[in-house]
Amino acid sequence: MAAAVEDFAVYLAAERGFSPHTVRAYRSDLAGLLAFAEGRGVAESSALTLDLLRDWLWVGNQAGLARATIARRAASVRGFTAWLARAGASPADPAVRLRSPKPGRTLPRVINRAQMQDLLGQLEHRAAGGEPNALRDLAIVELLYASGLRVSELVGLDTGDVDLHRLTVRVTGKGSKERVVPFGVPAQSAILAYLGRGRPALASADLPAGRPAPEVTALFLGTVGRRLGVRAVYRLVATLLADVPGNGPAGPHALRHTAATHLLDGGADLRAVQELLGHASLGTTQIYTHVSAERLKQSYLTAHPRA
Repeated sequence: MAAAVEDFAVYLAAERGFSPHTVRAYRSDLAGLLAFAEGRGVAESSALTLDLLRDWLWVGNQAGLARATIARRAASVRGFTAWLARAGASPADPAVRLRSPKPGRTLPRVINRAQMQDLLGQLEHRAAGGEPNALRDLAIVELLYASGLRVSELVGLDTGDVDLHRLTVRVTGKGSKERVVPFGVPAQSAILAYLGRGRPALASADLPAGRPAPEVTALFLGTVGRRLGVRAVYRLVATLLADVPGNGPAGPHALRHTAATHLLDGGADLRAVQELLGHASLGTTQIYTHVSAERLKQSYLTAHPRA
């Protein structure tokens, strides 16, 4: 079974185009199943049964795992056993009838317009002095808010992906799917300032004397002229949002949620927002209509004399 799990991981990466992060999640879930099955004396993937898979999920539930984690485990094993059946490694798919709890859906964190303007104002003030990191940070937050990019999409951008004349950026999203996303004039100005004064300084920073700068096409650079990482962007946004009231994670995804909600509040079409965000399903995008409705309700309760 261990060999089958590794072959499945290769299939997910090579044929399905799943990201390394997603492949790691599948591998981790299936490693847990492998250990559980071996404890029950099952070492061959062809010997997996529906009862064993149900027991595995039940044990996780009894251990206090979140509903979302149980649901993800079930999705992982369903994908694995379906692949085994198609490949002829299993006489039947034991997970066809495997059910899992629906993960509870909570409303995402959204920053209101006044708070967003205040955050951008702070970044503009820092960038006014021309410090390279400050110019980069302003360009990052402007682009995240303007285009609703995922943080992985942002750090994966190359300089050639940005069209500063058409005000668009070419993004490679989940499943290696490409899309073109627009951004506004404030983001354009921030990116131009960063490319003109910030990026050249970062590309050659901290290099030993006489050593050439590394050849890198990344749009956003970190230390020693290397591509900026996801964690660095998380730290930046989390620091900015630390004093902003609100519930939920304070990472870059909050800016993605905010961009989508503000678009819908302004009258944007739901399908247009779906395309901008790169959602495969319209159902994923519809959560932002709930966010807008909840904000409307709160405004009503606060403002209406007979609420």
